[in-house]
Amino acid sequence: MTAQIISRSGNDITIQVTVSLNQSMLESEQSIIDGVNQVGVLATEEALNRFDTDGSPIVFGGIKFTSRCKSDKNYQTPYGVARVNRHVYQTSKGGKIYVPLESGARIIQGATPRFAKIISHKYTNLSAPSVIEDLRDNHERKITISYLQNVADYVGGVAQAKEELWEYVPPKLDKAVKSIGISLDGAYILTVQDGYREGMVGTVALYDAEGERLHTTYIAAAPEYGKETFYERLSREIERAKKTYPEADAVGVADGAIANWSFLEGHTDKQILDFWHASEYLSNASHAKYTKKSENSEREEWLTNQCHNLKYKKGAATRILNELKPCTEKRLTKQVRENLDAAISYFSNNIKAGRMKYYDHVKNKLPIGSGVVEAACKTIIKQRLGGSGMRWKDAGMKMILSLRALVKTEGRWDQFWEKIDGSGVPAIG
Repeated sequence: MTAQIISRSGNDITIQVTVSLNQSMLESEQSIIDGVNQVGVLATEEALNRFDTDGSPIVFGGIKFTSRCKSDKNYQTPYGVARVNRHVYQTSKGGKIYVPLESGARIIQGATPRFAKIISHKYTNLSAPSVIEDLRDNHERKITISYLQNVADYVGGVAQAKEELWEYVPPKLDKAVKSIGISLDGAYILTVQDGYREGMVGTVALYDAEGERLHTTYIAAAPEYGKETFYERLSREIERAKKTYPEADAVGVADGAIANWSFLEGHTDKQILDFWHASEYLSNASHAKYTKKSENSEREEWLTNQCHNLKYKKGAATRILNELKPCTEKRLTKQVRENLDAAISYFSNNIKAGRMKYYDHVKNKLPIGSGVVEAACKTIIKQRLGGSGMRWKDAGMKMILSLRALVKTEGRWDQFWEKIDGSGVPAIG
């Protein structure tokens, strides 16, 4: 089976390919795939040649380059290897070569932009051996692990280099944005040098007037001491959202970590303690209210009622706290007493800070839970970086998390590649 170009007309080409179907359906499908890939390689070679020069001298970066020669080069594509004889340029003083075709076609580490997009996307979700297996078994493409990592590293480097400069178009939403829920949390990653360290995830979620989540932007960062880079990136994302939706309430939602509140208080109008963390503390403390096993049904009923009250009754947090305090006079086991003391402290500190006004938030359809960011810690960090036996270096973590946040934020992955297509592949070295 051989595909061939049978005509050219302006920017259009006609390719002819013969596909044998005198086989089983599975074998016929393989024949079809082979034919399609041959067409893809031929068409890609033609497309690449359009970005080459005629060999005339050119000026690049204010410096004159002349064609040194034409040489063959293999380029990796979604369909196979495309081979192109293209001009290679150099200055009269020698030095680095310049290939206009590669600049114009947005070639990334020898890969066409479409293929670079495919394999870097796969690498954000799968380990390198799994990506190689998937490409070989499902896409008829054979590449090496080192090549995969080179391409993904470069794409990740572009994402990191441009994350401060490239702004993304806000999502098109069917409903008006009533509130912006802002959260941050961490998950531990096993590193090569320092053992387990905390990577961070931030979320900026948009909600409508009914409290339904419309869209979420994700920010992820590798472990760093002080978390300054993460805070700066999340701050920029928050300010962009607030600028886009100036009438929306900015609500900070988190668990009880002091560092989270120190950040959120500077960026939000309202702060609320994650309701389910509060419920968990209350659940633990309920064993001090009802200490006997024979009181389990009463304890569960009390807990259900208090969780309901906490969510829907004004001032319920203070009433629950006042009901728990006398339990400190009881004879309790060490664990029950520790849980009770922790709950009293947790409620006291957060009531004082004004972070347990669930009644007001529920009434106004504002977010009360940090489940969005907690789920993001699992899907962005743990699922990809927490696999059995995985240990990560700093560069690898940064690359994966930068790309994974783009992929998981609806619309951003395609916009990222549109920017590369429009402005070229930025230098990152």
